[in-house]
Amino acid sequence: MRILIPLLVTAAMTVAAVKAHAAPRYKAVAFDYFVLFNPDSVIPKVEKEFPGKGREFTLAWRARQFDYGFLRSITGRQIDFFKVTEDALVYTAEAMHLPLPPDVRARLLDAYLTLEPWPDTVAALEKLKAAGVRIITIANFSPLMLKANAERAGISGLFDELLSTEANHSYKPEPRAYALGMEHLGLAKDEIVFAAFGGWDAFGAKSFGYPTYWVNRFHLPVEKLGLAPDATSNDIAGLVGFVLGDDAK
Repeated sequence: MRILIPLLVTAAMTVAAVKAHAAPRYKAVAFDYFVLFNPDSVIPKVEKEFPGKGREFTLAWRARQFDYGFLRSITGRQIDFFKVTEDALVYTAEAMHLPLPPDVRARLLDAYLTLEPWPDTVAALEKLKAAGVRIITIANFSPLMLKANAERAGISGLFDELLSTEANHSYKPEPRAYALGMEHLGLAKDEIVFAAFGGWDAFGAKSFGYPTYWVNRFHLPVEKLGLAPDATSNDIAGLVGFVLGDDAK
């Protein structure tokens, strides 16, 4: 019996240590949608409509899309982001002197409802979910855009909430857009990791006060704004390790 008791105590301590080690470092992750879906999956659909101009048009469209978001944010004129996307599309076509009849406009807009997930997206979300990490989005995308893409990819069930900044009529990088994460999760800032796709979004989240991870899939330099994310990698595996604490091994 004297031998058995120390063995039981040791076993209990080992189990407790394993459980403590296995606990995620953070309780939740708030994703920008482009961390999970490839924005360049729009290019082939644009190329089909405008041969030879797919990449140029897509990049100009995307830049104008977010420029309009920033301008509407500054002036307090937020609207449904799908309409912002349409306005940016119309502007880009006019700027590039390309025809945009209604059928072409509809097909191109549909590209933002049928984005392709990155190859590592599903496995990463499943791993976070299995570890008990809560998963939401904080995205400028409208609820329609969030839902359509998640359902098409078959990953709706991996999210605790598909949260659009439309919930409080804001756009990132407004502080109140990031605050939605705390409000909807009921957690403190330091319990939520914000996963950014764009350097500007990483700056916004870090400035707000979230632990911030930049999934820098396009290998871009850090924005020169005086704040850097807590960590970065070029794929989502680094983010998962950061959240779960595996990167400390």
